[in-house]
Amino acid sequence: MPAVQRRVAIGATVLRIAAASVFVAHGAARTAHGTVGAFGGFLDSWGFPAGTLVAGAITAVEIAGGLALAVGWLVVPLAGWFAMQIAAGIVMVHAQHGWFVVGHGQNGVEYSALIIAALAAVMLTDSAARRLGPRRCAG
Repeated sequence: MPAVQRRVAIGATVLRIAAASVFVAHGAARTAHGTVGAFGGFLDSWGFPAGTLVAGAITAVEIAGGLALAVGWLVVPLAGWFAMQIAAGIVMVHAQHGWFVVGHGQNGVEYSALIIAALAAVMLTDSAARRLGPRRCAG
């Protein structure tokens, strides 16, 4: 593989692992802090049926799906799922607070927009990262 393609593939792999780690950490923190039920209550308040069950499923997908994404399994469908999940968070929570997360506002959409852009890049560059292969990347 030419050097430029190799760098692109390595960059795509780094971005995929970084994006995946956000979801693993989010789901693991929700589990460790016992807030799956509170998340379920929030979903109930938005009219989701069986909010706690949905929250548990989302949390499980964040952990298991995030790990799968990190190792390069089901990259496009998982990145798409996570992008939709973040978009839902924008609609349900962040949009009403404006753009900034901190500084000139609080809890806005800027971080979520960046995560969606990262996931889009992961989806678009997945084939480049696959050509590199996990064994070649590690060595």
